[in-house]
Formats: sequence, structure tokens, C-alpha cells
Amino acid sequence: MPQIFTRASNTFARAGIVFAVLCLGGVAWATYTVWWSPYMTGVDAPRAQPVPFSHKHHAGELGIDCRYCHTGVESGRFAGLPPTETCMTCHSQIWTDAPLLAPVRASWRDGKAIEWTRVHDLPDFVYFDHSIHVRKGVGCAECHGRVDEMPLTWQAKPLYMKWCLECHRAPEQHVRPPGEVFNMSWERPAEQRARGLALAGAAHLDTTHMMDCSACHR
Repeated sequence: MPQIFTRASNTFARAGIVFAVLCLGGVAWATYTVWWSPYMTGVDAPRAQPVPFSHKHHAGELGIDCRYCHTGVESGRFAGLPPTETCMTCHSQIWTDAPLLAPVRASWRDGKAIEWTRVHDLPDFVYFDHSIHVRKGVGCAECHGRVDEMPLTWQAKPLYMKWCLECHRAPEQHVRPPGEVFNMSWERPAEQRARGLALAGAAHLDTTHMMDCSACHR
């Protein structure tokens, strides 16, 4: 009876197995790369807005405090978006005829709120409270990046659950003194872990509860 397989068949089989493993590895790598890419996360991609608002100019160059516009950040779940009245506090006096501000003037004239596009838009199944993070010593820049350096606003962090859990597992690496929460230029000291542990203890941070599903999914 003649041979069905030639001697080269073993070589072809081994090569096929190696090729299949490489293909699976390549697919896994490509999937991981795309999943964490700006295409999926939205990181570093400025969002189109009705008015090209510059945090770099307002918060950075003019030094306007975050809380002047985001009034709910210390007391509620949502930081809040400023009403047109807040904008017109200044722009009824300066840049009154600037073409870029036409939507602001129209909003003020017609009594219709500006429809801003949310940059940090979490899924509905995620519970997030700004006020508790502020009270525990999490700085604005920890999640939002250096907003005071953004001419247009973009998402600085991926906002994936894995990214959130990195902070919930080791909050001492991310908390800062309460007086520095709104300081965009604050930098971690060399002894951050030691200081962070003290701050986390003073803030009564309970990592067991923070790692519980119900902390973020309610």
C-alpha cells in the first residue's frame, strides 16, 4: 500500500501549528492594541463643541478656579456645566462682538442652554460621585489631566474599569493633601507612598469597600 503522507508532511504540520499560534498571538495583540488605542478610548481626541472653549486660556492663563464654572464638584455627583449666565458675567463686558462667542450671545438672548458635548461620559451602569473623590483627596488632574493646558478639551485617561481599579487598589499612590485637590500643577513628592498612606488613613479610605462591585455599580 503506497504511503499517504510524504516525509515532508511532518514539517508542514509543525509549520502549520507554529503559524496558527503566531496568528492567534497576532490577533490577541492587535485586539489589545486597538482596545487601548485612542480610537476606542477617545483619549487625546478633542471633542467638537458649539463654542471652542479653551481651558488653557481660562483656567491656565487667567487662573480661573475649576469651581467657578463647575459649581457642583464639591457637593454632588456631577461637577456641572456652567449656565450661560456664568459665561456672560465676563463676556457681557469683554469680547462682546467676537464671532466665536455668537452661540453664547444667542443662548443668553433666547434663554436656551448651550448644548455642550460631554467629554467624560461614563456608561449609565457606572456610578461616579465627584464630591466623594474631592473630599478624599483625589485631584482634578488625576482623572482629567492637565486641563489647564488644553486649548480644546479632550479625554486624558481611558476610563476603563481596569484604570479605575488601579486607583481603588492603591489609593495612597493617587491622593493628595485636601488643599491641593484643585491645584493643577501639583506633583507627587518622592515619598508619595508614605504620605499617601497617611492621607488615606486620615480620609478613612477602605480598599475592601472600594474594590466591591457595588461601589461603582448600583
